[in-house]
Amino acid sequence: MVEFAYTAIDTQGTVIRGTLEAESEGAVLTILRRRGHIPMRIGAPTHFAPTRLMCGLTLRRPDLRRAELAAITRELAVMLGAGQDIDRALRFLAETSVRLRVRRVMEGVRTMVRDGRALHAAMGHYPGSFPRLYLGMVRAAEATGDLAPTMERLALLLERERALTSTVQSAMIYPAILTLAAIGSITLLLTTVLPQFTPLFTQNGVALPASTRMLIQAGNWLSRDGLAIPPILLVLTLLGRALIHRAPLRLRVDRWLLALPIAGPLIGEILAARFARLLGTLLENGVPILTALAIIREATTNRAAIAAIDAATQNAKAGYGLATTLEAAKVFPARMVHLLRLGEETAQLGPMALRAANIHEDQGRIAIQRLVALLVPAITIIMGLLVAGIVSSLLLAMLSLNDLAQ
Repeated sequence: MVEFAYTAIDTQGTVIRGTLEAESEGAVLTILRRRGHIPMRIGAPTHFAPTRLMCGLTLRRPDLRRAELAAITRELAVMLGAGQDIDRALRFLAETSVRLRVRRVMEGVRTMVRDGRALHAAMGHYPGSFPRLYLGMVRAAEATGDLAPTMERLALLLERERALTSTVQSAMIYPAILTLAAIGSITLLLTTVLPQFTPLFTQNGVALPASTRMLIQAGNWLSRDGLAIPPILLVLTLLGRALIHRAPLRLRVDRWLLALPIAGPLIGEILAARFARLLGTLLENGVPILTALAIIREATTNRAAIAAIDAATQNAKAGYGLATTLEAAKVFPARMVHLLRLGEETAQLGPMALRAANIHEDQGRIAIQRLVALLVPAITIIMGLLVAGIVSSLLLAMLSLNDLAQ
């Protein structure tokens, strides 16, 4: 008998984890199904953390990036749709990939599939590469025999998520560069330009204005202790993240972020687009609503959204509609809630969720453009005001020197 670790969804739609002793993974699969559970992943038990070097670094096998996962999913969808069997499709991916980690993962999955394991079970041995949502949809597709259409839906899901993430990251590049340029310019003025005038003021005994004295002290401090700022910021960031990740505080922070004037609507649109896309994709793939909500909960990081999903799950078990609970939570935009209610009333929840996802992805892009349009001039104005303040302080000191000369 061998001990296996498993992740499954129970009859109440809750994600459960545990270990079982059995002769093979197939036996574990049979036991879980007899209990009414939906297996998500079966593999070797993880009693120990990943191997660590003496310096504290963690040795981990390389995982697929989301862009790589989207690419191989699209290729699998194309090949399976063209009538290729899964073994030939996996071999093609393993042989043609230019990245070593993709080849290793595909070769490992193909080897386990050739040994008789199900595709989702083989992929489950690489949890860092294939998320639970992915494994759950592949498992459902293998049960119904609709693997090719499911891969097409997964590819579309991953590509849409990647496009939305890339839009956010690309939009933030210019404001980030502008902010760094502003910080660099002000630091240069305080540590290089301003000290050139300091001897002139001190040698002539000029009574410097308070603003000029403050700037000189700031420049001296930056020149002397400025290198300590990055480590201090790093420590404060790590401490802040550790505090924020505590459940009660994290929930308050996430709710506060959603209530912000400009960034809040953007976060809400992104949350709505992701929730609706996941819900629609899972329902269209034949996943029950409770199981779909459990999978979405695992893929969600915003604590306010998780609380709303938990409430929706409990009410769904009692027979209440999804839209009513989400509306009461006041986390997701009213547009998405209205479309989900319409889908429930017409028995078209999956298609309506996908339509809602398309709408909120477009609204998210508009919100990003609006945020960038506000950030760039705001940063420019703040930088101009700071530089003007430094220059005016120098001019005041020069005028004091001129008065002394007269």
